This record gives sequence, C-alpha cells and structure tokens, in this order.
Amino acid sequence: MGDIDEALDRADCETFAREPPKSTQKRVEFLLRKLKTTRAVAEVLSVSQRSVERYLKGQRKKPPKPIADRIDTEVRRRWQPRVRERRRRQAAATTGITIETRARFGYTAPIGTTDDPRLRRLTVHLPPEYAGRLFRAQQEGADDRRLRAIIAEGLQEIYFQDGGRRAQDLEADITDIDYFDVSF
Repeated sequence: MGDIDEALDRADCETFAREPPKSTQKRVEFLLRKLKTTRAVAEVLSVSQRSVERYLKGQRKKPPKPIADRIDTEVRRRWQPRVRERRRRQAAATTGITIETRARFGYTAPIGTTDDPRLRRLTVHLPPEYAGRLFRAQQEGADDRRLRAIIAEGLQEIYFQDGGRRAQDLEADITDIDYFDVSF
C-alpha cells in the first residue's frame, strides 16, 4: 500500500458517523459478523483460530501491539461502508478533495526555464473530476505510480498552470513524497 492509498484510507476513517468498537472482544466480534468464520478472521489477522476464539470469549483482552494494530486496521477497513461510499460519491460529484503534501516535484518545461526538482509544501483543492478518477483507480487496484500520476496531473492543472492561465507547457511529476494527506 502506497502513500496515496494510505491517505485515502485515513480520509475514509474521518467520515465515520460513529466510532468503531473499542474493546478487543467487540472488534473481533464485528470482524466475525463480517467474515462469518473464526478461520477467516484468523487468516485476515495472521493469528491462530484459537487466538480468535480467546479474543471472542474475552479470555485475552490485550493482544500484542502488532496484532492490535491489525485488528484496528481490519475493523476500520470494514466499518460503515455505506457512509464512506456516500462521502466518496459526494466528493466525486460535487465537493472534490483537498490534498496537503510535501513532495519533490520535477518539471518538464521549455528551454531556458528551470526543470530541477524542488521540495514543495502544497495544500490544493482538486475539483470533483480528479476525486472521481482517483477513487476509481484505487477501486480498480491501481498501483501507487498511477495514483501519483492522477494527483500530479491535478496539481499541474490547478496549481502550477492555474487553470490554464500560466505555464502552458509545464508538465509536473511527483518524485518523492515526504507526507501526503487527503480530506473530502
């Protein structure tokens, strides 16, 4: 999972109407309702089936940190899918997304201008068409390179070319991402 995938997942979690369960037992019960069998839950969490049964009975309340993190991740991935989907549809149709990043941007520009990659910190609101393309690409299982290309194209048009008012021949490319955050 790349930087952009992780940022989209974090943004999804911010749209929850209710918080997911807090206790390990309730979280594993939730996973069991979604996945149907203790074996499936054990496979997702990379633990034994017996460990899942212990969590369900409340015999083990504090899993080791790596397992607790996997439980949290898997619960959040499956929590309130309709709320998340509705929020994504809204972003893709009307509101768009806001991207905050610190990344190195390289340029392909006309002769006589600088094309050296520079580290920049940007906060840019991208229109709904880019949000829709980004969400579709993520659902199709696109790799991080393709997601970066969509983001770079959006930043190129909105930020660097200012909607067509300047730098017509400039092509931006994201080479290194220091951090990346999305909100919608």
